[in-house]
Amino acid sequence: MKKHTPHWILWSVTSILLATFLYYLLVLGEDKTALMPGPLNDGHHQLADNCAACHKSPFGGGEVLQESCIECHGEERVKPHDSHPQNKFKDPRNADLLSKIDALSCTTCHTEHTPEITHKNGVTQPVDFCVHCHQDVGLDRVTHKNLEFDSCANAGCHNFHNNRAIYTDFLVKHLDKPDLLERHRIKPREFSSVLDELMEYPHAQYPVQELLTKDIDQPEQLNVSEGIINEWAASGHAKSGVNCSACHTEDKKPETWSNEVDHQDCNTCHNLEVQRFQQGKHGMRLAADLPAMKVKDARLPMHAESGHKELDCNSCHTGHDYNSVSAATEACLSCHNDEHSQNYTASPHAQLWQAEVMGEAKPNTGVSCASCHMPRISYDVNDWVTRIMVDHNQSANLAPNSKMARSVCMNCHGLDFSLKALSDAKQITSNFAFSPEQQEHPSMQLARRDNERYLRETSGDQSR
Repeated sequence: MKKHTPHWILWSVTSILLATFLYYLLVLGEDKTALMPGPLNDGHHQLADNCAACHKSPFGGGEVLQESCIECHGEERVKPHDSHPQNKFKDPRNADLLSKIDALSCTTCHTEHTPEITHKNGVTQPVDFCVHCHQDVGLDRVTHKNLEFDSCANAGCHNFHNNRAIYTDFLVKHLDKPDLLERHRIKPREFSSVLDELMEYPHAQYPVQELLTKDIDQPEQLNVSEGIINEWAASGHAKSGVNCSACHTEDKKPETWSNEVDHQDCNTCHNLEVQRFQQGKHGMRLAADLPAMKVKDARLPMHAESGHKELDCNSCHTGHDYNSVSAATEACLSCHNDEHSQNYTASPHAQLWQAEVMGEAKPNTGVSCASCHMPRISYDVNDWVTRIMVDHNQSANLAPNSKMARSVCMNCHGLDFSLKALSDAKQITSNFAFSPEQQEHPSMQLARRDNERYLRETSGDQSR
């Protein structure tokens, strides 16, 4: 026994050191990247510097990860935005489905750190996973007979979560709509027009009344250029009663003046916009208490000369004019350098945008980058006020891109035209430089046949 004592001592000391090291990594240390079993997917790769963004407890299991998923994505995981919300599977009538696939847990289909099995949209289930619950769909719906289960999403037919643009009743409702609607324009912004109704807005600090150059309240010792003063005086801020001190001080106290303005300052008045910004790829690092994303860290092609830029509100809305026109296109194209972005300026959409900017077309008829990727949506501010806001979560309708149909495309186009364009990779690369082929979209074809069957059955005509 004595001859083994040194080995036991060595083993014990090694175990203690290893346990201490692991405890430091898990609990005390800030950098936990050494513990990562593999890289994060494209949607979460920016969070690699902060494991605690998802793993909020070092000793928590799946329930902790689930809470993290819901914290960021919970708002979109309820009806009508989610076709498969949790309450569907908590219904006792569907209890048997959970034995086939645990649809209550996000990690069932979205397992991180597994690039070798990760498909589009971060899905880590086999692409035919729909078969677990819908194996009899060919018997229930004649239109689906003999269709393979790995084709459910191929033509833009189904999305597991957001299926709002491609469920049968909606497709039938929009059959035979024209490619270009008679009234084709996007929703007008209305933030300034509803300020009086927004209790959350700091009315006492910033009464909504136009300010002139003589009203500017920057400290006298500051040598502010005439250009900056003129930019502010022509801005929406000056027209709405927002002076220099609103952004550059805390509670208008001169001693707290700062030349630096960040998203927290914007949050005072634009809390919804800031909240949505932090839910998208541009701002998600700020939400996780990390330094702002740098352009060079993106996984899409970007302009090398913009690589050093950090993304916050001022990246697009440059001070002091906060020009929403330049933010809608120029700001995007100053960073993005993929084919889709490169082809925008020669697209029909860009021509419409330029016509509106030049005053040669009606307001809200142009289509900028922001028109599609930061759409204007109806948002419930509180229990009694809904307003049109620009959705600053530029990731919200990217994947699956059929989500764009309702929030963007159908402002101007029929549903069939929209789905054909969104499901065509060449169309996307060209930035929709040409019209889709005339053949009806497969989803619309299935809906048409299903509707014809329904009409025959309800009319009592069983002869065909």
